[in-house]
Amino acid sequence: MSRVGEQAVEDALARCTNGDHAAFAEIVREHQSMVYSLALHFLKNPSMADDLAQDVFLELYRNLGSLKSGAHLRFWLRKVTCHRSIDRVRRRKPDGMLSLDDVPEPATTAHTRDPLLEERLWKLVATLPDKSRMAVILRYQEEMELREIAEVMEIPVNTVKSSIDRALELLRNKLTRSMGGVKV
Repeated sequence: MSRVGEQAVEDALARCTNGDHAAFAEIVREHQSMVYSLALHFLKNPSMADDLAQDVFLELYRNLGSLKSGAHLRFWLRKVTCHRSIDRVRRRKPDGMLSLDDVPEPATTAHTRDPLLEERLWKLVATLPDKSRMAVILRYQEEMELREIAEVMEIPVNTVKSSIDRALELLRNKLTRSMGGVKV
């Protein structure tokens, strides 16, 4: 975010703490797509992602006084979204796992070389353990640095590295098996 944008968020944050509801709406508009996108990539369900985003912003409203800056706000939103997403998945598992056929496909980006390979890969990412999946999503979908992921997930950087490395190796093996032994 540019310094001008950063300052606008900090100004809106200051106005929010003084009870300006329009400023809060401005903050929600500015960050809604990030929160929703992160939740959707993890939950794979638009309705659940929308509900989770609303819960995150409700919690934000309750905790406005604890936020120090625009950067802290983005960090806080990512952290809460990650933790709430993992909690939702854990609560959902006893009711039964979703079939991969029931899970909507993530939106592809313009620079994707092989949409079929990407589709297979995202289906395989969905099979990773919760924390590994969140680390992979934060790294490759949200393009966060390892240090930022460690802060958001509240784990050491080396744990993030090893978790991502293990997840990538697992994905390589699963993808190779699903393609009949062809190395990718």
